[in-house]
Amino acid sequence: MSTLQRIALLLTVIGALNWGLIGFFRFDLVAAIFGGQASAFARIVYALVGIAGLINLVLLFKPTEELGRTEPKMSRT
Repeated sequence: MSTLQRIALLLTVIGALNWGLIGFFRFDLVAAIFGGQASAFARIVYALVGIAGLINLVLLFKPTEELGRTEPKMSRT
């Protein structure tokens, strides 16, 4: 997994946690930290989370071979 993919995954998790807080408690953590949903910083975070989601969407449909995952080989002795 590349560094960009790891950052995208981290941002996607942050977005998921924020949506969970909104859904369960009606509390937008990103807006609370950055001064409201309309603030420039909050909008940047929302945009980065959206881009990260698109990156992860591409990863979802990549074949396993391209992701660098290989099944462990069983040795017959």
